[in-house]
Amino acid sequence: MHFPHTDPPEIGKAIEVAEGILWMRLPLPMALNHVNVYAIRENYLNEDGWTLIDTGFDTKKSRLIWEGLLKGPLLGLPIKRIIITHHHPDHIGLAGWFKTKYKAEIWASRTTWLFARMMTLDHNLKPTKETLEFYQAAGMEQNLYNERSKTTPFNFSDVVTHIPLGFQRIQQDDILQIGTRKWSVHMGHGHSPEHATFWSKEDDLVIAGDQILPSISPNLGVYATEPNADPVGEWLESCERLLSHSNDQNFVLPGHKLPFYGLPKRLKQLIENHHSALTRLLEFLKTPKTAVECFEPLFKRQIGSSEYGLALVESVGHLNHLLKAGKINRQRQRDGAWLWQTLD
Repeated sequence: MHFPHTDPPEIGKAIEVAEGILWMRLPLPMALNHVNVYAIRENYLNEDGWTLIDTGFDTKKSRLIWEGLLKGPLLGLPIKRIIITHHHPDHIGLAGWFKTKYKAEIWASRTTWLFARMMTLDHNLKPTKETLEFYQAAGMEQNLYNERSKTTPFNFSDVVTHIPLGFQRIQQDDILQIGTRKWSVHMGHGHSPEHATFWSKEDDLVIAGDQILPSISPNLGVYATEPNADPVGEWLESCERLLSHSNDQNFVLPGHKLPFYGLPKRLKQLIENHHSALTRLLEFLKTPKTAVECFEPLFKRQIGSSEYGLALVESVGHLNHLLKAGKINRQRQRDGAWLWQTLD
């Protein structure tokens, strides 16, 4: 793999990564402390302006950074469209703000738009009954369960502005004219349902969102929303399918970390990493374990409090995949936790 840019753009500034495409960053208040966003210069509806790819969280800080970007690197030209790769809040957080304040169109897959709009309606002061049952099923330690059951949870609407009615649907195999290029749409799944990636037909650019990341793996989590989902299986299928479209000349613009070359190699690495994790998990489950007890073989490192939630949902994701494949079974314990075990 090759990284032509060793340093990211400073907050409030932009780097031109290809003709007519600017790369910018927004800060995130978490371990993964940034999200990449992109602006593509174009003449849309007979007006010179920009299409943005993703937006960052809806925070006062993010809005101020965007206002500076609009006056600076974006030259005061109008924002015509916001294209959203997937529904996670660091990517769609300010889409509604751009639509309301700047009259920009929102373009997204139907699942992305519906999921995000639905989740902005939740304002929970305490975890829901279903979420607490999900924690119990995963084997969350009792002291942590007691703490979380009394704590106001993260609400999607905390960092995602209201998403008004009206969007343009993006679908698999669409050809979009963005700037001077035509882009083929290929949907990925697993990290997020109906996650849009964009492949330039004029050159070898790929806008990948979080579907393909260069130095970390996308989180493949299961939540109380769909507790028996198999995001690992969906994501592996997506990687194999996207691999068939890739070549060594692809220049990938990801949702996090640095743009890179070497897409076929990276996809093969990601596929192998998860197959290896599943193999380790099968060996570990020769004796019954809860999802929380599976952190060690899956991640091969100590999981801290800031990573615990993501580790838990990804552990359940890998267990669900093995269960669906008929390689393990599970039994419910009196405390509500599932014990998972490899089949003979």
